[in-house]
Amino acid sequence: MSIRILFLGEIVGKPGIQTIKSALKRLRADKQVDLVVANAEGTTNGFGIGRAHAIQLQKLGIDIITGGEKIYYKLDMVDFIAKNPSILRPANFPQGVPGRGIRYASVGDKKIVVINLLGNSEFPRTHLANPFLLVENLVEKAKEETPFVFVQFHAATTAEKNTMAFLLDGRVTAMVGTHTKVLSADARIFPKGTAMVTDNGRCGSQMSVGGFDPNLEITKFVTQVPARSRECWDSLEMQGVLVEAGDDGKALSIETIRVPVETPVKPGEENEKEA
Repeated sequence: MSIRILFLGEIVGKPGIQTIKSALKRLRADKQVDLVVANAEGTTNGFGIGRAHAIQLQKLGIDIITGGEKIYYKLDMVDFIAKNPSILRPANFPQGVPGRGIRYASVGDKKIVVINLLGNSEFPRTHLANPFLLVENLVEKAKEETPFVFVQFHAATTAEKNTMAFLLDGRVTAMVGTHTKVLSADARIFPKGTAMVTDNGRCGSQMSVGGFDPNLEITKFVTQVPARSRECWDSLEMQGVLVEAGDDGKALSIETIRVPVETPVKPGEENEKEA
């Protein structure tokens, strides 16, 4: 019997949370999803994820939350991530930092493993261990317990993510890329049975710059004056990929998911600060 894992794109702010509220429950039932994994490090105003939002997303049906370079941006997450095994930081952070980068979970009578990693390119604030060296050891250990191993690779370049997918072909069920928040058109299954996508998109505004108000982003580029990005509510959509795997852990299919969501707020409410 196959298993079906949904990987949602990065959740950006309150608009992203709204897409989860509106669409996840029905999609989970319609697609017979066994487990939901979501990158959520942009949930709290687009920069990091706080404790309250992490709890909210889990109540809305997300089983495993992953992060990247912004995982520790909210101070209350530094303590909370150590207490919640369903929130993953990248596994290549130094040993001893709060949290964990690997999650073992059950899907019916099957055990699965989700490994979260951060790329090396274009992350000037973080200098982590080489994910290409680390991942082979992590995957080898995970495969001792289950053939169902999933890697979520939070990286800035398509080259780095494609290289990781080729390295892992035949070793893992799927490699799902995150970070750029643009749903790529290259979802496919590699020759040895590993599903991959360079980026699984975002949950939030699609008529935006990475989920943010385009007018403000234009001003920042034109003036070169820093300003805090602002969430955008135009054309909400929940995006991701659905991976199905057979009993041998090989991918049977990878399907791109795009679910439009009606905007529930009135003009001006998008500027409301988080309580």
